[in-house]
Amino acid sequence: MVPFEDVTDALAATGARVRNSVRLAELTTLRVGGPATVAECAGIESLVATVRALDAAGIPVLLLAGGSNLLIADSGFGGVVVRVAAGAVELGADHVLAEAGADWDAVVAATVAAGLGGLECLSGIPGSAGATPVQNVGAYGVEVAQLLRRVRLLDRSTGEIRWAAPDELGFGYRTSILKHSDRAVVLAVEFAVNPEGTSAPLRFGELAAALGATEGQSRPASQVREAVLRLRASKGMVLDPADHDTWSAGSFFTNPVVPGSRVGNVLATISAHVGDVTIPTYPAVDGTKFSAGWLIERAGFGKGFPGADAPARLSTKHTLALTNRGSASAADLVDLARAVRDGVEQRFGIRLEPEPVTVGLTI
Repeated sequence: MVPFEDVTDALAATGARVRNSVRLAELTTLRVGGPATVAECAGIESLVATVRALDAAGIPVLLLAGGSNLLIADSGFGGVVVRVAAGAVELGADHVLAEAGADWDAVVAATVAAGLGGLECLSGIPGSAGATPVQNVGAYGVEVAQLLRRVRLLDRSTGEIRWAAPDELGFGYRTSILKHSDRAVVLAVEFAVNPEGTSAPLRFGELAAALGATEGQSRPASQVREAVLRLRASKGMVLDPADHDTWSAGSFFTNPVVPGSRVGNVLATISAHVGDVTIPTYPAVDGTKFSAGWLIERAGFGKGFPGADAPARLSTKHTLALTNRGSASAADLVDLARAVRDGVEQRFGIRLEPEPVTVGLTI
């Protein structure tokens, strides 16, 4: 742990609000994580100055905004957690510009309220605007990579601040070159929206059905947002402090993509265990995508696993979410994640990969 005096000395001129021994469980949607020194930055200038000062002092940095995609160890973090709180949002005729700390769902809500379409399928996703390009956030057939215009970045190795185009970010399924690298800090994001207020073409059957539409059609963005929020809430995917099914990191595992050369064998293995049922699959760039939630349930891990007395268990609404029932530790969640991952692999030969970023632990 870096001495608190060293941190305050390094950050004296940055405008950051510095606090000692903050429980990171208070700053994450999983509500786990041990103590750390936290420097909160309410503006972009303070954020840039804080990161530069910590880097110059050789103090480790963990960037945190909404805390919705983090699983932090019970031992906490030995450096400084930089809390990204800069949250200004600017709406244009065909775009929205948001600072990195802006609440993502509030950004989506603002575009819909202004009669702008395009982001509505990404309603209800917890976290910050700055995190969305990092993991190429997506839901209901829409991904950030499809809508992003540019990202403003601080290059920590050079100190340069510049706008980066989407094709520089190496987007993939729930990932980008930003996800597992400390080199750049996202300062702001800009998305294209349409002034007609209509949604992106509906690409997800469940959502289209909920709207009485067929795939490929569009609907008013406000109607799509309402439908998405209803669907997400039914699965425990809209934050609610009173509902432990939402004390999660959302979907904990990504849907696995199996290379074409293995698909036949994998389908045969699954069929041997589950019988003559329809196995949900989807086309993917690098092969065939399987439903992680479906695989988890068919491997014997039902909703609420391992039972009501467990401090960490699968959501009672959706098997893809690992939840804190109020007293779970990070270690409890790691044990559950390993049990599910290993069980699916043993039964079906598919290894699930976690979606959240882990700090101080491995799964």
